[in-house]
Amino acid sequence: MNVPDLLDRAKSRGVMITTAESCTGGMVAAALTDIPGSSAVVERGFVTYTNSAKQEMLGVRPETLKAFGAVSEQVAHEMAEGALRQSHAQLAISVTGIAGPGGSEYKPEGRVCFGLAGAGQTTLTETMEFGAPGRDAVRRMACDHALHLLLSGLSNFAQKQG
Repeated sequence: MNVPDLLDRAKSRGVMITTAESCTGGMVAAALTDIPGSSAVVERGFVTYTNSAKQEMLGVRPETLKAFGAVSEQVAHEMAEGALRQSHAQLAISVTGIAGPGGSEYKPEGRVCFGLAGAGQTTLTETMEFGAPGRDAVRRMACDHALHLLLSGLSNFAQKQG
């Protein structure tokens, strides 16, 4: 992933980005802010590792967590929309998953759910099954996928004039 290109595209569209991360623990925000000049594009990041943090910081509803669990597209949806609501950004990415070790038959290691929310746009969600290559690998793949989703989400924003 060419992160400088992602940041340049966001800047040229006047789009600020926020992140809401669980299993990646801030890796997406770190990948963005590793690049000089990222402050023109990165508004803030939330690391919401616990269910209570998801509720308190992002407004994820307890009933959503109870019905679907933290690793679900429903929670990723609410995380992304909550990050957008709790920031001054126009584009939010959320990540929640099971990096491992562990998991279950119904929610295996390597399952990661993503949410992408844009101001005035329909929030998108998806689930990736990265398998069980180990915790570090799952987290790296999830981070990279989140960056790709952000890049694709920028296509919904027009280029600034002048």
